Amino acid sequence: MDASFLGIDDVTRTPQVAVVVDVMRAFTVAAWAFARGAEKIVLSGSLDESLALKARHPEWVTLKDGPPAPGFDAVNSPGLLRSVDLGGRTVVQKTTAGTVGALAVKDAPLVLCASFVVAQATADVLRAGGSGSVTFVVTGEDGKADEDLACAQYIAQRAAGSGTDAAEFLRRGDESLAATELREGVREGVHPDDVALCLELDRFPFAMVAAPEGSLMVLRPRTVPPTDLPRRR
Repeated sequence: MDASFLGIDDVTRTPQVAVVVDVMRAFTVAAWAFARGAEKIVLSGSLDESLALKARHPEWVTLKDGPPAPGFDAVNSPGLLRSVDLGGRTVVQKTTAGTVGALAVKDAPLVLCASFVVAQATADVLRAGGSGSVTFVVTGEDGKADEDLACAQYIAQRAAGSGTDAAEFLRRGDESLAATELREGVREGVHPDDVALCLELDRFPFAMVAAPEGSLMVLRPRTVPPTDLPRRR
């Protein structure tokens, strides 16, 4: 597999396969939303778009970065979301980096949204599809977020069939600027367990695939049946 690792602004051509990585916290939160029963997640381009969707669909659950705000039902925190019942609901998610990165590659034939909690499942989708060239979009800190780069590199190695030890990649995530800011309360809308939850390797057995549905970019979970996977040596 030919893997490249780019920041959002560095993606100048539509990739064949894009893996958009946001560990802290967009795509950890998205995975938790599916685990709590969400049917789909609409990736929103702006807060105004989120509010407009909520106005048209009052039953949808709106989620954003930062502190609680009028019109939004939840914040972008896995620790806060893990106790919310989302059975059968549609979630509208707008974040600073993750959703921006996914929308930047919305025309790619395959878009996966990833974090450590779905790392192996994401690698399995790449292996099952025989992906030759994969662009990993490192969303945080203008492409410099080490927790996102570490996760991307780990998934790339797993997808290539390497029996990679996750410990060093998780250590980088734990020592990243994002983890420090979450622990020290620099960011708002945070639960004390957020960093630990973001570093739970392979907590969930599904990958997350984003694709256009009408005018919206929609994220849904995907599980690769074991029979569809290449045998590992």
